[in-house]
Amino acid sequence: MDPKDKKALSEIDICDLFITPAIKDAGWDQMKQIRREVTLTPGPVIVRGNMSARNKKKKKFADYVLLWEPGVPVAIVEAKDNTHTVSHGMQQALGYADILQVPSALSSNGDAFASHNKVPGPGEDIETQLPLNAFPPPEGLWKRYKSYRNIEDQNEGLVLQPYHIDSSGKEPRYYQTEAINRTMEAIARGDKRLLLVMATGTGKTYTTFQIIWRLWKAKAVKRVLFLVDRNILADQTRVNDFKPFGSVMTKIKNRKIDPAYEIHLGLYQALTGPNEEDKIYKTVSRDFFDLIIIDECHRGSAADDSAWREILEYFSGAIQLGLTATPKETKYVSNITYFGEPVYTYSLKQGIEDGFLAPYKVVRIYIDKDIDGWTPPPGMKDDLGQEIEGRTYTQQDMDRILILNQRTKLVAKRVVDLLKATDPFAKTIVFCEDIDHAERMRAAIVNVAGQLAIDNPKYVMRITGDSVEGKAELDNFIDPESTYPVIATTSELMSTGVDAKTCKLIVLDKSINSMTAFKQIIGRGTRIDEEHNKYFFTVMDFKKATELFRDPDFDGDPPVIYEPKDGDPPEPPDPPPGEDEDVIEGDDESEGTKKIYVSGVPAKILAERIEYIGPDGSLITESYKDFTRKQIKTEFTSLDNFLRRWSSAKKKQTLIELLEEHGIILDNLAEEIGTDYGDFDLICHIAFDQPPLTRRERANNVKKRNYFTKYGDQARAVLDALLDKYADEGIRTIENPKILKLRPFSDMGTPIEIINTVFGGKSNYENAIQELENELYYQEQSA
Repeated sequence: MDPKDKKALSEIDICDLFITPAIKDAGWDQMKQIRREVTLTPGPVIVRGNMSARNKKKKKFADYVLLWEPGVPVAIVEAKDNTHTVSHGMQQALGYADILQVPSALSSNGDAFASHNKVPGPGEDIETQLPLNAFPPPEGLWKRYKSYRNIEDQNEGLVLQPYHIDSSGKEPRYYQTEAINRTMEAIARGDKRLLLVMATGTGKTYTTFQIIWRLWKAKAVKRVLFLVDRNILADQTRVNDFKPFGSVMTKIKNRKIDPAYEIHLGLYQALTGPNEEDKIYKTVSRDFFDLIIIDECHRGSAADDSAWREILEYFSGAIQLGLTATPKETKYVSNITYFGEPVYTYSLKQGIEDGFLAPYKVVRIYIDKDIDGWTPPPGMKDDLGQEIEGRTYTQQDMDRILILNQRTKLVAKRVVDLLKATDPFAKTIVFCEDIDHAERMRAAIVNVAGQLAIDNPKYVMRITGDSVEGKAELDNFIDPESTYPVIATTSELMSTGVDAKTCKLIVLDKSINSMTAFKQIIGRGTRIDEEHNKYFFTVMDFKKATELFRDPDFDGDPPVIYEPKDGDPPEPPDPPPGEDEDVIEGDDESEGTKKIYVSGVPAKILAERIEYIGPDGSLITESYKDFTRKQIKTEFTSLDNFLRRWSSAKKKQTLIELLEEHGIILDNLAEEIGTDYGDFDLICHIAFDQPPLTRRERANNVKKRNYFTKYGDQARAVLDALLDKYADEGIRTIENPKILKLRPFSDMGTPIEIINTVFGGKSNYENAIQELENELYYQEQSA
């Protein structure tokens, strides 16, 4: 092919004509080993105000992912058209190779391949250039991958055991694949204690299912115990992710371990207890289970005196895999000391950056009695007639010791006001200090909600460990298809393990000093549910709990504090404040703490502050307008640059879609600036401080200039009607040919008749539309 002709080809043409054939000729199976146009991450969701949109510019999209076997990626190939150099795509390929943790990254423009090898042999270069007909064969890149991942030849069979293929076509996301493969590789090497750290909402249970499935199918394990601490976790697992195990799976009940089953789901409370006869795990031999999965292992599995630890010690010969979003590291307990360093970590920050997890905005609310404190007048009595101790009560005392009825009403009103302003039926969890506080908050919200609570008494419910009625509604709360309950007041029960995908609002009226507890609570909102329009969540904070977002430990590696020594005492039964995150609900009332109830003391909100998660994961204060201005200027460097590109674009929709890739939805911006302004004026006004004109003003200006005179009567009527449509709906409407099917155009003839008869053909019609658009923006373009 003539080099000039080759440079005229698109990137897709280069792939089809040169790159794909070269890879196939090297021995790669097109159906099983070559995957084209693979979306690794969808791009993060951007939130400002009550608006959200994906930043598709940050989507990770690989041209080629090469697999040794399904689920085992070994190389990345990035393609460019022939106007670029051979290695132009190498940096991009290396970024994707880093995501997938593969050692081979290649780039091509159709002339040759640039190759990067992360494990070069003695005397080999890291980067080389290969002729088009010398692409590495599958065996070569598999051998390189094994070296990079430390896979011994004798372990290949276990590492390559096939995944479960879902009938719906569901596949693991890239990080789930990496978590599964890293775990399989570690087990193949003989590791018996493993830890997987995956943020809430990233599919720990599905990931675990694939690990168990592959080990079970490979006959590397026969009997498996999936150990949880709540009934709902076992039930959700059985009917959802673990469903393919079918008849070989059971939930341990009636205090009996049935050897007829192979996959056992069990609550640790059902396997053990304070008395010897409660310890039913001892009714089977120590080698009964080959694999034990400890879900939510931060809840105490590594504490020397915990019930979990008894079970793990008894089955010490089994492979033990701990799962958590938050490794627990205190001076009393350490997951890492017990399980070892995580075989894989996927953090909340990474999940949000990739776009798999929902970002958050934080509304901090400062109440006068919390900030300034409250000191009772001398001799003042509480609601029960008891004299109140004469001291200053601070935020830490609120609802633990001092109960100000007016403060509770104020919090309830602010929560309901936010819901009414956004979505009165947005699933909401209100975290309270204890069960008494949760009940008082429920009643206060009922009173503020008014008709909403009258229409359905389950609009707000207390879901706590002691409430049979509340716990019975937990399934309905987490069911996206169930409207009620809308608001759940709680203290501990819903802080972990509750898969509430559509939760849009988390209210913190609870002092939280533990990072583990804070991460777990935030995790209740991190799931994205596109089907139900859940892309972000709001954290409403009344107790300064969100200050923990600023702590570097929030999304960093937990420091190992606990170092076991011979003769160490067991974990104390009453840990100091801030380390009691694993209190079991139902026992969270403060024993012996005298509470002071006071009704007549007013409370008011002093200030509010709204912050958003920024590009680097930190919280920033930024309006949607400020965000839009910055994003527009990354695409259009100046007003002149924007005007030139706007004028030359045959379809303005292409520029609007370009901005949407940055996460800018102009319709959302119009809600803030004014719905009468068109896209052009919104962009010029926000990014370049130009005074805006409404669509109607622009349309009228065109009519005043009377530029229609060169057209015949019928064409003028069409153009006049298009101007009216622009004034009402905007530029995107008049660029859509389907508009000619609507009135008043349909009264003038069919679209074909209008285009061919009135304007003399499609080309003339398109030129007329272009000229109309030029007239709409005449002043700017002639400036």
